[in-house]
Amino acid sequence: MEDRDDYDDVSMDRDLERYLRYLEKSVRELQVEKKSLMDELGQCRIELEKMLQPPLIEAVVIDVLPDGRVIVKSSTGPNLIVGVSSRVDPSGLRPGVSVALNNRGSEIVEILGTREDPLVTAMKLVEKPKTKYSDIGGLEEQIREIREVVELPLKNPELFRKLGIEPPKGVLLYGPPGVGKTLLARAVAGETNATFIRLVASELAQKFIGEGARIVREVFALARKNAPSIVLIDEIDAIAAKRIDIGTSGEREIHRTLTQLLAELDGFDPLDNVKIIATTNRIDILDPAILRPGRFDRIIYIPLPDKRARKEIFRVHTRRLNIKGEIDLDMLASITEGASGADIKAICTEAGYIAIRAGRDYITLEDLVEAAKKIMSKKGSGISGVVDVETPPTAQNKQAAYQHI
Repeated sequence: MEDRDDYDDVSMDRDLERYLRYLEKSVRELQVEKKSLMDELGQCRIELEKMLQPPLIEAVVIDVLPDGRVIVKSSTGPNLIVGVSSRVDPSGLRPGVSVALNNRGSEIVEILGTREDPLVTAMKLVEKPKTKYSDIGGLEEQIREIREVVELPLKNPELFRKLGIEPPKGVLLYGPPGVGKTLLARAVAGETNATFIRLVASELAQKFIGEGARIVREVFALARKNAPSIVLIDEIDAIAAKRIDIGTSGEREIHRTLTQLLAELDGFDPLDNVKIIATTNRIDILDPAILRPGRFDRIIYIPLPDKRARKEIFRVHTRRLNIKGEIDLDMLASITEGASGADIKAICTEAGYIAIRAGRDYITLEDLVEAAKKIMSKKGSGISGVVDVETPPTAQNKQAAYQHI
């Protein structure tokens, strides 16, 4: 009987030991879990504090005053005179450096350093256009001129040094819409190894005073940094219209931007290996100051294509098409009098849609003629002697039809 009691006691001790080890293991696991949860709680508290902190205001240092205060241009618009936090090293504060102000905008709390505006950086083309001079038809003389102004100084600068002349700085392309001004600029980018920076002039029209001029400065600084480079300013008439004495505040800001552009084109700092290409279809409204030699040394007119040029443009666009049968390019050029290069491209595209509607995977001459009839009738030019043009109903025709009804 005693032996049995002893066995029960030993068995109970073993069970207690196993249960004790289980509890110890559970405690250790809970301690590890507690540590993990505490770490997560600490991270949540840090994130919560960041979320509760007021946002900082970006500004650019203009000047450092003798008393240690700093003049900054706030991103909200006005210039401010602010103090410097004790955590900021004053030796890093130089004109042009970006800084962060506290929510009240009364103290510099962090130095952000010098950085490029993302809007300006995005203007730099990373991938070159695939357009080549061979993709442009009917503009042989204009291509020769723009290559002399843009490519020759970049590829053979010693030639100009031997002659003792200063290479041209820029070229202005003007003409009616759709004649290939921007296409020609894309071909220059595709044919040269220079850095290509493209912007539309309307991007320089900014809300705050001085912002447009700042973007102009940064664009040309980026061009000089990445020289040899080419800067394309598309639709330059958006900021280069003739200046007037009386105008709104927005017009005066445009004038400030234009003044900065004029200074960059022919100012104190040389452009070196930076060439400018500008395009417009309203040369009649441009300010005379931007048209003088020294800024745009070559002004090239891109006209509407004549019959020979239209034939070449048709040749360029039709060589990519899946065409069945012979194509009479002379006839197509004859029936598209007054068409621009963009119109001819639209004709080729419309011919493809006509073939699709007919259930074909190829284009015929009849498709091109029908497409020319449709595009030219919309444009308002008559195609006489070859195809019949269906003219849109006039007001008199509509009135006669109503009377007939």
